[in-house]
Amino acid sequence: MTKHKFVTEYELRASPKMLFPYVSTASGLQQWFASKVNVGSNQSMIFEWDGENHPAKIVSMRQNKSIKYDFTPDANEQEHNYMEFRLDQSDLTNSTFLKITDYSDNTDEEDLQALWDGLIDTLREVVGG
Repeated sequence: MTKHKFVTEYELRASPKMLFPYVSTASGLQQWFASKVNVGSNQSMIFEWDGENHPAKIVSMRQNKSIKYDFTPDANEQEHNYMEFRLDQSDLTNSTFLKITDYSDNTDEEDLQALWDGLIDTLREVVGG
């Protein structure tokens, strides 16, 4: 199956330092992103959605800047799914922009936009931004 790269960006009224734990720690991600998140061994996390576990390895991380998760593929998949969160702060407005790259099997742009809009609404409620 062909993978699809979906990129979207959101403005949040919180500093990168405040937001980074919400995209990089199990407890932070569990508050808005997945039903459950467990820390695995060797820089890995196990995300749970709809009762299914999805193991991912942290392949890159820059403190308060970005983090990238590479999901372990199924036996019949050639390419890995991955997800990257990147935080950039505007010097002009002091707002933080969260850029999300979602590389997966889902090719429906409207569905992906609605999914991320809902997740980010939850994140905004949690951080107050």
